[in-house]
Amino acid sequence: MEKTFRVPNISCGHCVMSIKNELSDLPGVSAVSGDPATKEITVTWSEPASEEKIRKTLAEINYPAE
Repeated sequence: MEKTFRVPNISCGHCVMSIKNELSDLPGVSAVSGDPATKEITVTWSEPASEEKIRKTLAEINYPAE
């Protein structure tokens, strides 16, 4: 699966790196990329990761997805 999430709290490259580090720790997440200009994060994953787990992790690290 691959999905692009809009994350309004992203303000800089450091935000993107924080999100990449956290999401990359989730089992099943194979790729994370982001762009502070568009405030979007694209995540590629397979089981056992899920959109729900990714959204939950984003919310826990104060970068909730819309």
